[in-house]
Amino acid sequence: MGALPDMVTFTRDGRKLLVANEGEPSDDYTRDPEGSVSVIDLADGMQRATVRTADFRAFNGRESALREAGVRIFGPGASAAQDFEPEFIAISADNTRAWVALQENNAVAVLDIENARILDVLPLGFKDHGMLGNELDASNRDGGIHLRNWPVKGMYMPDAMASYSYNGRTYYITANEGDARDYSGFSEEYRVKDLKLSEAFGTPAQRKALQLDANLGRLKVTSTLGVVNDCDPVTTTRVEQDCLYGELFSYGARSFSIWNDQGQRVFDSGNDFERITGSLIPEGFNATNDENGVDDRSDDKGPEPEAVVVGEINGQNFAFIGLERVGGIMVYNVTNPQNPQFVQYLNNRDFHADQEAVEPGKAGDLGPEGLAFISAADSPNGQPMLAVGNEVSGTTTLYGIDVVSRPVR
Repeated sequence: MGALPDMVTFTRDGRKLLVANEGEPSDDYTRDPEGSVSVIDLADGMQRATVRTADFRAFNGRESALREAGVRIFGPGASAAQDFEPEFIAISADNTRAWVALQENNAVAVLDIENARILDVLPLGFKDHGMLGNELDASNRDGGIHLRNWPVKGMYMPDAMASYSYNGRTYYITANEGDARDYSGFSEEYRVKDLKLSEAFGTPAQRKALQLDANLGRLKVTSTLGVVNDCDPVTTTRVEQDCLYGELFSYGARSFSIWNDQGQRVFDSGNDFERITGSLIPEGFNATNDENGVDDRSDDKGPEPEAVVVGEINGQNFAFIGLERVGGIMVYNVTNPQNPQFVQYLNNRDFHADQEAVEPGKAGDLGPEGLAFISAADSPNGQPMLAVGNEVSGTTTLYGIDVVSRPVR
């Protein structure tokens, strides 16, 4: 087995158990174990189970080419095998392949399950928040809900993933949470106002305005991308003084995305999550998960989509996405991966209750962390259900799902 297992999942036939061994570094970054994926074969029963572990050592020495392709490899002194940190696993429809989220690397690995071998590492690219439909609220000091286009690119950096089949092909859904490496021995996390911006962001007056707290100044971005001079942001101790930035890259995409099995993105929910929560629960817009306060997380990762699961209901596939900070579940009909349809947003959190003073569960559910879909065939009442584990409130909630037939366009 590998270092620091973070997530486990069965193949669809139940014959194999896959383990994502994240291999995070120590806080002082003096130890950085290799990430890996273990494949436990249960075909002959628990007593005869065998374990094989797929590592990333074949990618050592290829770091420069991988970075050029868009894969983030940036840990101090880390090889590719050390830098890759498996976070979550989704299985292909035929049980032969798996996608493995490498969250900090903004990439996914492709696993050959039968041979326990990593076949490829695919970069996920970036989301342009300057484009229509990709607006975000970038500040917790702008006095409320203000979704705007900004010259920022979001790193998808998925946490949870799910998979399903459409027209004989596997599609993967990612919850684009985002996650920074922020340790005592090394941190990539900076606010825009602390960085030196190049002329790509306009005149000195325009750059100064951009870096105001009410604009982009408070937004957290990575120091490891966008440098346009010869500064090395990983080794220098004076990032703010030495490095000049021509582009800005924030954590997560505040959305969910659908990808085909070749790593091509076929859908992204754009600004849906912030737009919908801002409309339906303005009193809780971008609140954090352990106290109330409008706009608290806008400078970080917004609603922070973390969990996702797919369930089939009457021949149609629905995605359920948990928003870790503001809370609640987004529901989409994703039967056609290129044309998902928003269905509803559920949130039983009480934004008027004192989150710290009330007993667990009395303020509703806080911090949905894990989701499980229960099909009608497996449900005790014959109707599909959704189970939600909430890490902050310490509650588990079961939602009944009313089945309504709707055409898919």
